[in-house]
Amino acid sequence: MVWRPTSPSKTWLFRKMSDGAQRGFTLLEMVCVLAIIAMMAAVLLPFIPRNTSRSRLQAYALQTATLLKADRNAAIRRGADVATLVDAGTRLIRSGATTDMVRIPDDVRFDALLPQTCNRRPSLSTISFFASGMSCGGTIALTRLDAGYEIRVNWLTGRIEIVSRSTAIN
Repeated sequence: MVWRPTSPSKTWLFRKMSDGAQRGFTLLEMVCVLAIIAMMAAVLLPFIPRNTSRSRLQAYALQTATLLKADRNAAIRRGADVATLVDAGTRLIRSGATTDMVRIPDDVRFDALLPQTCNRRPSLSTISFFASGMSCGGTIALTRLDAGYEIRVNWLTGRIEIVSRSTAIN
């Protein structure tokens, strides 16, 4: 008979290592959990409301002002009139010089104050820019909850400015 010394510390170490091998998750379990989360996200994501944030509202105002400035510059460069279409019904602002457009989302209030006539002609929902840099003027207001921006076009100088306006009730 061969004598083998058994140490309690070695037996304990072996058990500790074998227990550690059993702990944790298998790759299959992780993949199943991720698949369930992905399916839940695919089902629930369309129901999450996508409201326009204050920063996104400001971005729409900047896009609109940029489009108007580009049309004014195009009128001066070409030496011809350029008319920017402002259609509140379809919530669209379309450039008269390029194919650019800004579409305003449904949760943003969209108001336009435009002249009825420009150079003795009906303006037909447009802001016109002339070769001299002048304009017939107009104001576009974008409002959402407590934030709002006005994009103003000066009739004399054609200058475009964005004015922030608070609609909070005190």
